[in-house]
Amino acid sequence: MNNLNELELKNLLNEFRGLPAENEWVEFKEAKNDYSFDNLGQYFSALSNESNLFSQEFGWLIFGVEDKEKKIVGTKYREKRSELDRLKHEIAQSTGGLTFIEIHELFYPEGRVVIFQIPAAPKGIPTPWKGHYFGRSGESKVALNMQEIEQIRGQSQYNDWSAVVLPEVTIEDLDSKAIQRARSEYKKKNPRIADDVDSWDDFTFLNKVKLTIKGQLTRAAILLLGIPESEQYLVPASARMTWILKGEHNNELDYEHFGPPLLLNTDELFSKIRNLRYRYIPEQSLFPLEIYQYDSYVIREALHNCIAHQDYTLHSRINVVEKPDELIFTNVGDFIPGNISNVIHSDTPQEFYRNRFLAEAMVNLNMIDTIGSGIKKMFNEQRKRFFPMPDYDLSNPGKVVVKIHGKVIDYNYTRVLINNLNMDLDAVIALDKVQKKQQITKQELAMLRKLGVVEGRASNLYVSAEIAEITGDKETYIRNKAFNRDYYKQVIHSYLEQYHQATRENINNLLMDKISDSLNEKQKNKYIGNLLYDMSKKDKSIVNIGSPRYSKWVLNDKS
Repeated sequence: MNNLNELELKNLLNEFRGLPAENEWVEFKEAKNDYSFDNLGQYFSALSNESNLFSQEFGWLIFGVEDKEKKIVGTKYREKRSELDRLKHEIAQSTGGLTFIEIHELFYPEGRVVIFQIPAAPKGIPTPWKGHYFGRSGESKVALNMQEIEQIRGQSQYNDWSAVVLPEVTIEDLDSKAIQRARSEYKKKNPRIADDVDSWDDFTFLNKVKLTIKGQLTRAAILLLGIPESEQYLVPASARMTWILKGEHNNELDYEHFGPPLLLNTDELFSKIRNLRYRYIPEQSLFPLEIYQYDSYVIREALHNCIAHQDYTLHSRINVVEKPDELIFTNVGDFIPGNISNVIHSDTPQEFYRNRFLAEAMVNLNMIDTIGSGIKKMFNEQRKRFFPMPDYDLSNPGKVVVKIHGKVIDYNYTRVLINNLNMDLDAVIALDKVQKKQQITKQELAMLRKLGVVEGRASNLYVSAEIAEITGDKETYIRNKAFNRDYYKQVIHSYLEQYHQATRENINNLLMDKISDSLNEKQKNKYIGNLLYDMSKKDKSIVNIGSPRYSKWVLNDKS
């Protein structure tokens, strides 16, 4: 169906117009000349992925046909043929190289129709658009859900970008220092065969660490050991890591790019990071200590995970942004386990890996731990230092953002960890969410309450009285602890006895600094409003002699 003539195209269009409605692989658009290029790309991704899932060879995006009645209305979208043809290159730049099979034009008395013939996503590789995967729900364009992504990926367990052989690449394309370093790391990983390793020639060694297939070098070999010039063999994929230094006001101060050999250049990037000394719990300390801002294992594991799990078909760089008190690592590609909880609680390795060949080679070269165990170890390393847990932001499909904190956020919560060395990792993670003011589940809240480390409402948790006694931070505890409602009512009553009347502003000024600091200003206002309602409607101890909008409260003489 690649070379359709005009009659075949018109018959096909009539067939599509006869459908009762659009479906997952056919979409009609009137499409004005200024139709959004980004929308076009999203539909390309959606129709390509759905064609795969519905076992269709192609998806079809049709411009110039109304989507309800299927009437031909014509379109002036990119009327010049050269502009239409240019779309193939423009689309390929953001879809991992996939583009239209053909862009057809048909001319009717009612106007011009443009038919985009879109290939189904290749087996094992969902079609992205700018790092995001799109699909269809009936006639609507939606994000492709994780189950559908895995369904496409599971179609071919052997489709591994990193395992592709490069017949034109020779041993001369590899960096001799990188090979030497690889040998050293392999011997650390396998000390019992260190003498054997020294006797192997380079190609035997590369076979042993699994960077070759049937004697041919792979993309993984170029990534880890290639000379800088060898990066050309990976085009259009990017083998770059970028370090960016930002100041206090998020202004860019410095940057540097690093390409192959990544085995060596991860150390080069690591050396750019300013790992300063940090004074630990300097006041009222249980044990004052100076340590480095970042644990070297945590930095290397985060960076090596980016390399191992990057979706290289999306042609993006790995970014490491250094801010004064945090490091942010970003790589493209969905987070395969789905969420961090799955990683923390899983006792078995993940069944599917985006770049299994590359990841296994990195394990052999001592770059990452046994596949899947490194993330949990990162959390435990931060816990040992009583530092905040790593933050994984998975809110944007097709991207993983990891933040490593380089300072204590809240000394009170840090002291809780110091005084509870055997606290379960789940509880530590839940407590970490509390100090970061992140939402926690009912189960997590119940767990923390049982441990006696938090008090307050679920949305406004604070350190408990017991922990305040340990840390000496009793003042903060009192500021957070709410007084009995009767106390506040008595304060209002005493004010009115002395000054006879009060506006809402007077009462706000009277109570705002007395109400629990665990409430924000809006919540405090609502709390005061509820008090006044109780006193006037239920207790009938006060009366509003002003208007609902401009209240003027006095004591109720009839009470």
